[in-house]
Amino acid sequence: MRPAIDGLPSSALSEIVRLERTRGYLKPGDVSAAVRLWRDYVRNPERRLWQDYEYGNVHWYCCGDPFEARALLEAVMLAMTPRNARRLRQLVGRSDAVWNRVSDKSS
Repeated sequence: MRPAIDGLPSSALSEIVRLERTRGYLKPGDVSAAVRLWRDYVRNPERRLWQDYEYGNVHWYCCGDPFEARALLEAVMLAMTPRNARRLRQLVGRSDAVWNRVSDKSS
């Protein structure tokens, strides 16, 4: 099964499939789920992001922790070949930029 991550070339998607099959800390679909969770989280309204950061989110146990998702993406990028890691980093970097922009306003 191919992961559904818009914006990544087939070579990067193939490498992600291989990593999800061969790494003990991954299962099929983990990387695409982490990309989606991180992207969706950083696009929440600022007030909600701040409340989640300050007080925690009791719903993360069922729906996934976006900060754990981001950490998983970092581990995957470190395991990938440099070229494909760069492509995934560019994609994740768009969400990181939104997160950094919101974080800068909160300071």
